[in-house]
Amino acid sequence: MTTEPERLPFFVYGTLRPGEANYARTLHGRTAAEEPAHIRGALLYDGPGFPYATAGPADAVVHGALVLPREGDYDAVCADLDRLEGYVPGDPANLYERVRTEAVRADGRTVRAWVYLAAAPLAARLRATATPLAGGDWRGGTPAQDHRHPPGPGRRHGHRPHPG
Repeated sequence: MTTEPERLPFFVYGTLRPGEANYARTLHGRTAAEEPAHIRGALLYDGPGFPYATAGPADAVVHGALVLPREGDYDAVCADLDRLEGYVPGDPANLYERVRTEAVRADGRTVRAWVYLAAAPLAARLRATATPLAGGDWRGGTPAQDHRHPPGPGRRHGHRPHPG
């Protein structure tokens, strides 16, 4: 169960986007609304099988979708997304942190939303060793078939401990 006072939509930018594998497993049939959106001030890195977003310069953009769980499903969806992303509040071993952001809708209006960003140790490693995806869109950065397969077994919470 979520303990946050706000029941925000989620900004998703990788395998949780509509049409992707983890959307089908965790969100399909459980949303009240979905729409294209982007966030500013974030960089996107392509990891093996899934992307990582990090805080970035103000002019950087990550493209994705706003997904609002149905009211009756909100707590369960939030818990499922936290589990999928390996996020436990306060856990120093998190690969991702769930943080509030401002997402920009297609019409230019902004809305507060949750987003999973790479946790500080991983974000530092990405900044030091990886190259952000040009354009900030995971679907546009590599062939689509690479994005349709979830990570294999044996990885913590379905994630590799560091990007490839």
